[in-house]
Amino acid sequence: MANILDYLTWRGDIPFSQVPLNEIDSLILSRISYFPFDNLFQGEEKITIEKAYKRFRKEKDKTVLQVDDLDLFPAVAKCARYKDLILLDYINKVEPKEEKQFSAITICLPNDILYVSFRGTDNTLIGWKEDFNMSFSSHVPSQKDSKAYLNNIASKYEGDIIVGGHSKGGNLAVYAATFCNDEIKKRIKIIYNEDGPGFDDDIVQTVEYQKMIQKVHTYIPQSSVIGRLLNHQETYVVVQSTANGIMQHDLYSWQVLGSKFVSMKNVTDKSLLVDKTIKEWVKTVPADQRAQVVEVLFEIINSTDATTLEELSNKKIATARLLIKNYQNIDSENKVLISKALHSLLGIVKENVMMNISNKNSKKSKKVKSSKLEIKI
Repeated sequence: MANILDYLTWRGDIPFSQVPLNEIDSLILSRISYFPFDNLFQGEEKITIEKAYKRFRKEKDKTVLQVDDLDLFPAVAKCARYKDLILLDYINKVEPKEEKQFSAITICLPNDILYVSFRGTDNTLIGWKEDFNMSFSSHVPSQKDSKAYLNNIASKYEGDIIVGGHSKGGNLAVYAATFCNDEIKKRIKIIYNEDGPGFDDDIVQTVEYQKMIQKVHTYIPQSSVIGRLLNHQETYVVVQSTANGIMQHDLYSWQVLGSKFVSMKNVTDKSLLVDKTIKEWVKTVPADQRAQVVEVLFEIINSTDATTLEELSNKKIATARLLIKNYQNIDSENKVLISKALHSLLGIVKENVMMNISNKNSKKSKKVKSSKLEIKI
């Protein structure tokens, strides 16, 4: 089986000027926005991927968001296809007060084609809370920033535009393209959404979304959870993954064959079940209650003084005790709120699981009856 690193070994010696960008290239360019560029740019300079990696090698603290990036960064920096691509306008903002985590970078391809790459959720708790906020609120801070970023890039540079992102980055890519200035929309050729969540009804039903959705190419793994959250109206390609369950969200597990993903006919039953359950829960619990539940949960988490998922999980037992203690300390009204929300979710899970089992048994029964009928004939 092959992934994006194998693709670079196969296709890395052929520049974009000879073979245009494909869906695998887009996944790689989406991942580049996760690279640790914070100390690699001097002001607003423009540097190649090769030069960025050379600077990264000199860094004392080579921290990356995912260990596989330590393989991908040098791979793209050394191959002819990527090393001379120019990196522009990197931005990375984590603002706890605004509950915002936003990062993006623009990659200049041959023929002045701009690939605007939006980063997905990083390991900060603020980033994860913002993802939760999407379940009850539209136009969250990072979405507004994505629109502003795209407008700024388009005003500074000429050429066609491709927008892409993985996870929340995919959501930001669709949002930015949907609500950017009208004159920019004409320059956008394609939008790549790599397992990114959808939107609430108030966005999906807008004229802007309905027009732009025709340019969106969405890819999700066969057991997708993140990429099926909220509402989608675009068609999608189901990609084979070597991981299990929600870990299939890891794009390094996505399988490729040549310049295409290894695709499947449909998502798994588990993905369908999770998707149905979450959508029904969102309809059952009013938005204001969902907002309150998220707020209370993160108040409890914040009591640990952790700022990243890594810090939260490093001392599992101590963290668990602290979380339980602080849950016990919250007022009875908030306890009832959380209890009701969880009770509603578990009830929907139980109902959908039983219905799924019933449907499977019904299908088996029909197959048995059919085989018996054929024997008699």
